[in-house]
Amino acid sequence: MNTDLGRPGEPGLQAVMDQENKFLQFELDGEYYGVDILKVREINGLMDITAVPQTPLFMKGLINLRGKVVPVIDLRLKFGLPEYRYDERTSIIVIEIKSVHGQVQMGIVVDTVSEVVNIRAENIEPAPNFGARLKSDYIRGMAKAKGRVIIILDIDLILTDEELTFGA
Repeated sequence: MNTDLGRPGEPGLQAVMDQENKFLQFELDGEYYGVDILKVREINGLMDITAVPQTPLFMKGLINLRGKVVPVIDLRLKFGLPEYRYDERTSIIVIEIKSVHGQVQMGIVVDTVSEVVNIRAENIEPAPNFGARLKSDYIRGMAKAKGRVIIILDIDLILTDEELTFGA
């Protein structure tokens, strides 16, 4: 098979297959998830979160990040997982996502941050089809790395534009 199928000025198929993607790996309820490292702005331990009344349960509130107000969601609750008692390993990952308002910084609470992993493109499989009734378009794919499966998230699709207005 000829793997150099790129157009002039574009990488060939082999070059695309050889690409390594970097993901920040974290845990929720004993499962591993990954988010594109280019979306991550910083990782913090748990900090004071100011609750906002009349918001969904997964919207934990707002944090003051060096003078900037950043909305925070609990990813466990957004995914319908059981609530978790925060501890010293609980982290807030500050990410930058696209919305109708442009780029928005958002904090996501996770059980623990593991590491940055390099995953070759050929080790990422398309997201399985869960059927029309389950919303899973935020799952970019499933990766195999270090003997485990990592659910790769498209973080831009986790929240709807309506939910993002919480932080606007």
